Amino acid sequence: MSIASQFVTRGKKVRTRLPAPSASSTISRTPYSLPPAPSQIVAIGRNYAAHIKELNNTTPTEPFFFLKPTSSYALSADGAVEIPRGVTVHHEVELGVIIGQGGRDIPADKAMNHIAGYCLAIDYTARNVQDAAKAKGLPWSAAKGFDTFCPVGPFIPKEKIQDPHDLKLWYKINGETKQSDSTNLMLYRIPQLIEHVSSIMTLEEGDLLLTGTPQGVGRISPADRITAGLETSSGESLSVLEHAVKAREGGYLFKDPASKL
Repeated sequence: MSIASQFVTRGKKVRTRLPAPSASSTISRTPYSLPPAPSQIVAIGRNYAAHIKELNNTTPTEPFFFLKPTSSYALSADGAVEIPRGVTVHHEVELGVIIGQGGRDIPADKAMNHIAGYCLAIDYTARNVQDAAKAKGLPWSAAKGFDTFCPVGPFIPKEKIQDPHDLKLWYKINGETKQSDSTNLMLYRIPQLIEHVSSIMTLEEGDLLLTGTPQGVGRISPADRITAGLETSSGESLSVLEHAVKAREGGYLFKDPASKL
């Protein structure tokens, strides 16, 4: 079965776990197949210098990554992104890389041969949950792992993109541009990312690699309308995602560690 076919088959399984479609559902305007639920979502952090600066983080001396659970994966045409109670959610638009041929210890000079295609993705982050965990020296998987925290656009075959490091990512809230930058600003290029990650853990066919976000991250709120896009450097649209934002009822409640209540 081809990668694109797997995206349709496996994607249908994920959609059964997400909210029923509605008028405010996530929408894609790209005529490609939907990605599947990958066995792994590997997300690169701190890969754009201006984004590192805006959050007062340190620049990594090698690629830095974390894992998002596959249950965070939200597909086009399925429900709004949910904001858990008490949580400050930030947007991070990213270029996603879909692994076509898995492997371990993949050298950088052969890494592009292991790619099946690309996609537009948004890595939503519970920023106050993350900050609280970081202050205690704890992992911050919860901050990245809430359901609906990884909307992903359709699969784009790699043949459709001549140079993944010459694309434009953008993100708008209610029509106002919040993020807009080029993938040529990545500190570590895709071959380096694949080489580094695969030296630690085996990458498998269908895995999703998020390559980092540019500057401009910020808060989303219930009732916001979100639009995000991926374009060529000449302005040709490759993918557009639209979704609503709503408050989650029940479930998790963030408790400020500074509060005495």
